[in-house]
Amino acid sequence: MERELALEFVRVTEAAAIQAARLMGRGDKNGTDALAVDAMRAMLDTVDIRGTVVIGEGEMDEAPMLYIGEKIGDGRGEPVDIAVDPVEGTNLVAKGLPGAIAVMAVAPEGCLLHAPDMYMEKIVTGPAGRGVISLDAPIEQNLEELAKRLEKPVSDITVVLLDRERHQEKIRRIREAGARIRLISDGDVSPALTACVPDSGTDMLLGSGGAPEGVLAAAAVKCLGGEMQARLVVEDAEQEQRVRQMGLSDPHQLLHLEDLVRGDDVLYVSTAITDTDLLDGVHYGPQFCSTHSVVMRSLTGTVRFVRADHQLNRKWPEGRPVTHSRRKS
Repeated sequence: MERELALEFVRVTEAAAIQAARLMGRGDKNGTDALAVDAMRAMLDTVDIRGTVVIGEGEMDEAPMLYIGEKIGDGRGEPVDIAVDPVEGTNLVAKGLPGAIAVMAVAPEGCLLHAPDMYMEKIVTGPAGRGVISLDAPIEQNLEELAKRLEKPVSDITVVLLDRERHQEKIRRIREAGARIRLISDGDVSPALTACVPDSGTDMLLGSGGAPEGVLAAAAVKCLGGEMQARLVVEDAEQEQRVRQMGLSDPHQLLHLEDLVRGDDVLYVSTAITDTDLLDGVHYGPQFCSTHSVVMRSLTGTVRFVRADHQLNRKWPEGRPVTHSRRKS
């Protein structure tokens, strides 16, 4: 993947975020998602790639666009796999809460796990956790090992989990171990990224969330040199068969980072819709709206934050979102 494509992919997530933000706090999850999907799909057709959606809005019969298997891009360049979530956190946008992003990952063909739409157990830390944490280890052991690597007490470790009934036992054990907890209502991709950033206030992400989101998170973790392990939560024979059809011979295997994102060249791009720990959400002014994005590449270890102003009151012709943008890296 040429580095020049990085900015093109930023334009894709910017377009989705700008459109989704128009319905922030309006209580319309479906409308928010529809606007973002339309904008993201239109922008992708302007990028010089031969892309295939491997994680998207669902199967062909479930989604009119950005469906799994859909071919996108202008047909030039090397074939790539693309994972997208035009709105990661539709509930957050609908309620006007922080943490929503438009996000995508791009890798050479065959390098992204084709994760089915089901739950996935996850553990994520920054580089300090490499080689010492394990999804199969007791929570208390993982906390102790990470604290040793970070050279701070367990009481200073902060773990992020989705606020779900299924996590109550984990929450109890984390508290009894003395660590701190931050519960989130939706969207675990952005917190996974934050867990890999030093001095971000987050040291570990734990618990089960969406499997497609797990692959997007893995792309960010790989770019930042962090550690991630995962396991699909298979609940019935139908799900087990689906997992096998998507390429995993053992639906219950422990998935390491290399299983989730193969190779050494993946791009991760996200633009905040509402404010996150690292990015400012879309803000509207009299003439411009502003966006804040991050684009990372695992091959080089480059992390770029991009701020841009986009002129308002311009039409969005098909394939050409807001023009006359002013970017400041």
